[in-house]
Amino acid sequence: MSGTEMEKKVEEEEKKGGELLFCGSTCWDVTGRRKGAVEGNLVSPTRLRPLVGVDIRFVASVSCHCVALDVEGRCYTWGRNEKGQLGHGDTIQRDRPTVVSELSKYKIIKAGSGRNHTVVVTEDGNSLAFGWNKHGQLGSGSTRNEIESSPVRCLVSQVTNTACGADFTVWLSSVEGSSILTAGLPQYGQLGHGTDNEYNSKDSSVKLVYEPQPRPRAIATLSGETIVKVACGTNHTVAVDKNGYVYTWGFGGYGRFVARFTPLLASHHSISGSKLIEW
Repeated sequence: MSGTEMEKKVEEEEKKGGELLFCGSTCWDVTGRRKGAVEGNLVSPTRLRPLVGVDIRFVASVSCHCVALDVEGRCYTWGRNEKGQLGHGDTIQRDRPTVVSELSKYKIIKAGSGRNHTVVVTEDGNSLAFGWNKHGQLGSGSTRNEIESSPVRCLVSQVTNTACGADFTVWLSSVEGSSILTAGLPQYGQLGHGTDNEYNSKDSSVKLVYEPQPRPRAIATLSGETIVKVACGTNHTVAVDKNGYVYTWGFGGYGRFVARFTPLLASHHSISGSKLIEW
C-alpha cells in the first residue's frame, strides 16, 4: 500500500470515529506535578462513562488536561484548568468531558494541547486557542492577556493541522510558501526561526529572558517545502514533508537529535535517507 493510499485509509477511519478508552492518572489535582497520587489510577484501558456511545475521531493530551473531538465536530475538554486551558470561560477544573460551548458554531477537526493551552482547527481552515498566553503560544498576536479562558482567533489562515509543545504552537497551512508556522516560547529554538530570542533582563543583570513570539510566523528555511505532518515534544519539533523526509529542530538533549534553532533534515543523521510514509 502506497503512502497516499495509507493516508486516505486513516482519514476514512477518522471520519467513522470510535470509542474512547482511558488509562493512567485520574487525579487532576496532582497530574503533571512532582508528587503524584497512585490511588485512583486506571491501570488498564477503561471506558469514559460520559463519552460512552459518542464516536470520537481525535484525541490530544499532554499530561494535565485532555481534548477530544467527535465525528460531529464537537470539542470536549477535561482536566486541570488553572490557566483556562479547557476553554469554558473560567478556571474551574472539570473532572468529566465537557463540550466547549463557545466552539459549538464550528466543526472542529483537529486539536493540540500544550502544558497549559489548547489549540483547535475548524473545518473551514480557521484556528482558535485558549489557555495560558504568557509566551504568545495562542498565536493571537498579543500577550496583553496572559490568560485567555475563552477561545480567541489565531492569526493564521487555511489551517490544516496543529500541534503543541509545552509553551509553543505549530500550525500547518495550505497557503503557498507558508506551509508551517510557529508562535510562542522560542527558548530552545523550537520555533525554527534561527534564534532563541534570548536577552538580559537588564543591562546590569545576568538573568536571561526570552522574547515572546505571539504572531504566527512561517519558517523561512522550509518555505520551499510542503509540510504535511508535524509533532511536538516539550521543547522540540518534528515535521514531515510531502516527499516523506523528516526535519527536526529545538532542544536536542538525551539523543533527540543535534540541537538546532532551524530545521535540520533528520535523514542526514539517523534515518539514513529513508522516507517516513506512516506516522
